[in-house]
Amino acid sequence: MKQTASYKCFGGEVRTYTHAAETTRCAMTFSVYLPPAASEAGRARPPVIYYLSGLTCTDQNALTKAGLQAHAAARNVALVFPDTSPRGYSPAIENDSTSWDFGLGASFYVRATTERWRDHYNMYDYVVSELPALLERELPDALDHKRRSIMGHSMGGHGALVCALKNPGRYVSVSAFAPVCNPVNCPWGVKAFTGYLGADTSAWRAWDACELVRAYAGPPVSVLVDQGTADSFLAQKQLLPDALVEAAKHSKLVSLHLRFQGGYDHSYYFMLTFGRDHVDFHADALERAARL
Repeated sequence: MKQTASYKCFGGEVRTYTHAAETTRCAMTFSVYLPPAASEAGRARPPVIYYLSGLTCTDQNALTKAGLQAHAAARNVALVFPDTSPRGYSPAIENDSTSWDFGLGASFYVRATTERWRDHYNMYDYVVSELPALLERELPDALDHKRRSIMGHSMGGHGALVCALKNPGRYVSVSAFAPVCNPVNCPWGVKAFTGYLGADTSAWRAWDACELVRAYAGPPVSVLVDQGTADSFLAQKQLLPDALVEAAKHSKLVSLHLRFQGGYDHSYYFMLTFGRDHVDFHADALERAARL
């Protein structure tokens, strides 16, 4: 793991790293925000919130636009920002960059099974297993690796929900901004799942938050979701939050708190407005976990 950049930020530090990843078979870039207390002697190591970005993004978009570091500094939590897809693999996959909503920057955080994509497009395994293991190995004393939460935006909101629901108990809490809630029934999801998982739609259900809520059998989990009412992708039937609400109605273990925010769109202005709520939601849950 090689550090490539460092920036002072709200009293803490943003670090960017690269490393050779086994799950994606290529070099990967990610960033970490360490709050000020992380470097203070005698202070408890900060727990970690993993943040998954949306379509077309890298690890840098939320770092520079979402304003989460200020809230993380105040609550003594660290933030980890993975990339949204593998990049730089050789030889390149044909047509991996011809579409903004599929391929580069658009992994949908699944484990690809189709022949063209399966060697590299395993962002689910990267986020859930390889990256946390790397951080625990390389930064053993900087973070409380046993207390982790996960959040995301849009495609990354889908990823956060899937990672949490497929791994009961691994994440203390989960939240999302305008997530793709029901990808098996929306154009983005159908396109991505056909490409990464193949034509057998029965295989898609394992990567759909609504299906995972219905099948969830782990410890009780609280889910916070914010959705702007002026989101153009809401009108285009890409996000389908009502399907998530319906699925959660029938679950005794998944407690969904979905807030429709009047007049807000899909942009980082939306996230800037409600980012503190999400960081506080996770920080509160992580503090409770520390007392157990």
